[in-house]
Amino acid sequence: MQQERTLVLLKPCTVQRSLIGEIISIFEKKGLKIVGLKMMQLDEAILKEHYAHLASKPFFPILRDSMMVTPVIAMALEGIDAIEVVRQMAGSTNGRKALPGTIRGDYSMSGQENIVHASDGPETAAAELKRFFKDEELFSYGMPHLLAFYAKDEL
Repeated sequence: MQQERTLVLLKPCTVQRSLIGEIISIFEKKGLKIVGLKMMQLDEAILKEHYAHLASKPFFPILRDSMMVTPVIAMALEGIDAIEVVRQMAGSTNGRKALPGTIRGDYSMSGQENIVHASDGPETAAAELKRFFKDEELFSYGMPHLLAFYAKDEL
């Protein structure tokens, strides 16, 4: 089992609804370690790069505008199988279809205003972390209570 890092963006709808602390605490309570955290205003250039696979779609202007309403919270999380764990915690992209108990299932009724963006795989996570964080903005540090989250043979 290996430690992974992944990106989570708390979207403008999360900021507007004053859910920043609540959503961050969900990840912390799960046992994921925050290794980078910042607020930033996204612009069209970073959004075209981040959503390059969607930039030619007719709905891209709505997506772009939605992501620029307020700053976002960019968060780098670390843990064993962190990418998959975060994706499972986030739930289906469309909040109306996301299962109760997931972040989107509990906090979203929308496919776009769906609280969080989460990296979908190792290559994507690496590219997205590089896009949103400089190397010196990501930290490594010990957490003595990790054995409360993992068995000894998992670390």
